[in-house]
Amino acid sequence: MPVVNDRISILSEDFAADPYRHFARLREQIPVHYEPAVDGYFLSRHRDVKRVLTDHEAFSTRALQVRAEPVMRGPVLAQMTGAEHTAKRKIVVRSFTGSALRDQMRAVRANAAELLAPFLPRGHMDLVNDFGKPFAIRVTLDVLGLDREDWRRLAAWHSGVAEFITALALTPERRRHCLECAERLEAYLRPVIARRRRHPGEDLVSTLCTAEFDGVAMSDRDITALVINVLAAATEPADKTLALLFKHLIDHPEQLARVRRDPGLLPAAIAETLRHTPPVQLIPRQAERDSVFAGVTVPAGATVFCMIGAANRDPDAFTAPDTFDIHRPDLATARSFTAAAQHLSFGSGLHQCVGAAFTRAEIETVAALLLPVLDRVRLSPGFHYREAGLYTRGPVALPLDFTPRGG
Repeated sequence: MPVVNDRISILSEDFAADPYRHFARLREQIPVHYEPAVDGYFLSRHRDVKRVLTDHEAFSTRALQVRAEPVMRGPVLAQMTGAEHTAKRKIVVRSFTGSALRDQMRAVRANAAELLAPFLPRGHMDLVNDFGKPFAIRVTLDVLGLDREDWRRLAAWHSGVAEFITALALTPERRRHCLECAERLEAYLRPVIARRRRHPGEDLVSTLCTAEFDGVAMSDRDITALVINVLAAATEPADKTLALLFKHLIDHPEQLARVRRDPGLLPAAIAETLRHTPPVQLIPRQAERDSVFAGVTVPAGATVFCMIGAANRDPDAFTAPDTFDIHRPDLATARSFTAAAQHLSFGSGLHQCVGAAFTRAEIETVAALLLPVLDRVRLSPGFHYREAGLYTRGPVALPLDFTPRGG
């Protein structure tokens, strides 16, 4: 029987208010924390999390059959292995790299400029709700080739899908709502997929419709699952990372000034934001055999939650880990968006996030556009900063004041 530690609960309001306050105690005193309400083991040390994410035989992605597949309407990339995983991952990655990525960045700039324009004369904008959320969904729809005019409906359905994947516990009512969102999203995609099979374009849905695996075209179910997979994976972290980047730079004016003087420092600032406050805080795996961590046996069949936020603040992996420092020598910016990254915000190993290069380019492009026009940017007076989310986490709002520009 696992030892239940009643001094701390990852499901408590106290933990939800500020998980970072508890990470050191978890790493040092309870590196294998069992949470009876969800029958899951939470690992907080960098070396343990890295081990789980890279040992694909001992720790599988089977947990996603329950956590993701019902709302993805089929298996997702992270559930696949062997030749199928290699082939389908390559198809998706091609749409996020090389010349495709350069084309997408033009769309990113256009989207950002269009959304930003009404706020410049006002000198005030909520970076999360006015800009970040609509921006992230619109960019993802452009990549997929879905109608941007439908973004509000698609965002509402996506939010139900994301809630299902990221909630550690759902009421029957919320579960029904999330599944209904997934069904509506699937019904919306069905005629789109049929049209792209007949008349493919340059977008990702068309690429999936015309791609083959083992000489066989992908089924509608395969395509639907991959499209919803990309929609969730590309949208969820983007608005959070952008808001967190600006929050950290505003909190560290000397680092903000350096990035303004040298935009070449933006990748380092983004990498440090991802390390310091990862938008994805938990990555689930299933133990395929009994495994021992810090003297505690995690039994075969158990769900293991990798605590990315805690691992990224481990002093065994990073010097002064609670300090936000875009110049830290142990981050290695060039590697921070690859499988060789020292931080674990994109996962690690075989199932490392396919959109890492896209995330870097997207946030770098939009931040480079925002920084010169948000002159004397600061948090709005009287604003009380708050983050929310246990599985994915980011600011609830980020109202900014800046010098207005003629509109």
